[in-house]
Amino acid sequence: MQHDIFNPFPDSNDPVIIKNGLYRYFPSFFKRDQADSLIKSLEKNVQWSQEKINMYGKTIDLPRLTSWYGDRDKTYSFSGINLYPLNWNEDLLQIKHKIEPICNLSFNSVLLNLYRDGNDSISWHTDAEKELGLNPIIASVNFGAEREFQLKHDNSGEKISIILQHGSLLIMEGELQHYWKHQIPKRKNLNRSRINLTFRVIK
Repeated sequence: MQHDIFNPFPDSNDPVIIKNGLYRYFPSFFKRDQADSLIKSLEKNVQWSQEKINMYGKTIDLPRLTSWYGDRDKTYSFSGINLYPLNWNEDLLQIKHKIEPICNLSFNSVLLNLYRDGNDSISWHTDAEKELGLNPIIASVNFGAEREFQLKHDNSGEKISIILQHGSLLIMEGELQHYWKHQIPKRKNLNRSRINLTFRVIK
């Protein structure tokens, strides 16, 4: 049986334990003025790219812009795309150093996605590539327009929906990447941009 669960503001102090995983959500991890400053700087200073993928025999643009930063040898591959890290910049290091204590982890890489408006999206997927190791911790930082983050359990079909706010932090842990897919669906009549940063540890 499929269940839809809406969790806009789970308790930030405790993990939300779900079947085969857990997550923590901090809706206002960054103060508003800091979040406002960071999104402007990231839009301007990150080296954004329009990646392409092959689908059904056709080459198409990803419906968002991306960028990959990290330690020098931390390459990453997904959907046939090979990413080679750019050097950390001041903004990314500032964000990384702020989230690491609460994650109890030192991240060595980050994937950035720029959703230019509501037509940009990411379809159902997991972050379970072999480079991430067993039960990876993924820290998702969000700036800009609020977007719905959806989780779906592979076996039960259970769904969870979280509205990711400007300046929020979502931490996914445990077995979650092996049992739950996630996506950001398109949103009609949205003209504002959103930047998402997913910090990772490449083994």
